[in-house]
Amino acid sequence: MRFIDLFAGLGGFHQALEYLGHECVFASEIDANLAELYERNFGVKPSGDIRESYKEIPPHDILCAGFPCQPFSKAGEQLGFDCPQWGDLFEYVIRTLERHTPRYLLIENVPNLLRHDRGRTWERVCERLRNAGYSIDYRLLSPHMFGVPQTRDRALIVGARDGLAAFSWPTPTHNADEIAVTSILDHAPADARQLTPAAIEYLTAWQALLDRLPKDERLPSFPIWAMEFGATYPFRVQTPLSLSAKDLGSFKGAFGQSLRDLKKSQMAALLPAYARSDKREFPAWKVEFIARNRAYYRKHRAIIDAWLPAIREFAPSFQKLEWNWKDGPRDLWHTIIQFRASGIRAKRPNAAPSLVALTTSQVPVIPWERRYMTMRECSRLQSMGDLEHLPETQTAAYKALGNAVNVEVVKAVATRLLAMPPPLSGKGEHHALRPADLATNVGRRRADGIGLAS
Repeated sequence: MRFIDLFAGLGGFHQALEYLGHECVFASEIDANLAELYERNFGVKPSGDIRESYKEIPPHDILCAGFPCQPFSKAGEQLGFDCPQWGDLFEYVIRTLERHTPRYLLIENVPNLLRHDRGRTWERVCERLRNAGYSIDYRLLSPHMFGVPQTRDRALIVGARDGLAAFSWPTPTHNADEIAVTSILDHAPADARQLTPAAIEYLTAWQALLDRLPKDERLPSFPIWAMEFGATYPFRVQTPLSLSAKDLGSFKGAFGQSLRDLKKSQMAALLPAYARSDKREFPAWKVEFIARNRAYYRKHRAIIDAWLPAIREFAPSFQKLEWNWKDGPRDLWHTIIQFRASGIRAKRPNAAPSLVALTTSQVPVIPWERRYMTMRECSRLQSMGDLEHLPETQTAAYKALGNAVNVEVVKAVATRLLAMPPPLSGKGEHHALRPADLATNVGRRRADGIGLAS
């Protein structure tokens, strides 16, 4: 069958459908560098901005689209269809469907598309696709379910003009215990970006704490916020900066620093950055994290006080640790690390964390080799290891891979979708899920091991 690849990027849809024996007859990609790479890799020259080129689209059987996720991602401003740069692009998907009436559609986007604007955005997507003549369904899938060692939930939306009564979603082939990130790694690759001495110092300092904590007690399941160790500022009923300078002066800020006899601005500077809210109350989750950290400090004060000077001069994001390997060996050097604004995140080394396009600082770290993942290794996380050409710079490559569609996930879904037999009579009765159905289906999909990602 003939397919088109809209918002093509590195060509994840192309690789998947070409592998299944289908032919790309049109691609669009507004980024000139990615468009050049696409042509070099696939021999198809993409058109530019879909707003101008959609009238050039030829007849086709399958529409594939990974329209930009920034308007709907929790990592952005969540402007949705009101985003002045990208918010109107879904409209061109609809125009193409109405003009060419392909038999199938396959769309990928971030999970937050389903929840954006309290479900109203998803309702609008469903309504537009139904009005264009398609029965649709969706599911959240991650590469790790199909043997690729990356945890990265994405919303996959399928549609068919003849109905989806004969369609069934692919069954995951792997569980978390059957994958390992080492399967996509090279040994000590020469082009790897090495950890800086400062990054090694961060991990060494936190490892020292893990070594000292009681071995018969589990490590905290909540993020460890070292700034709370010694702090006494109020947080349950109201935020510290909602108090007067006189009332706040009797408390202690981050690491137990006294707030006495200081101006309000000076007091604010001694509070953790996350506590400098101008609102009257903290959200419940923040209250809980602060309370649990202070209780942990009281329980292990002797150990923590002796260790605390080792991290006092670190940047705030490195004064936090998220340990995500329950009952795993307490060795940071054998986890998968991600340096995030929310802290150092240490995960079980079965699967890499989700690749993100916003920054190169969050590229997964391979601590046992004191390095970051290479571009080629990251491409394998997106099932794109066979691509001959990748972006030339690390920044461009990590951005493109963070935005990419995972090839193995698309192959699994497309195999089921495109193998559907035609209905015996009339159109199949399979309708789009409404926002009101989401709560029920979330529970069902969590039971299936397919849960909504944050």
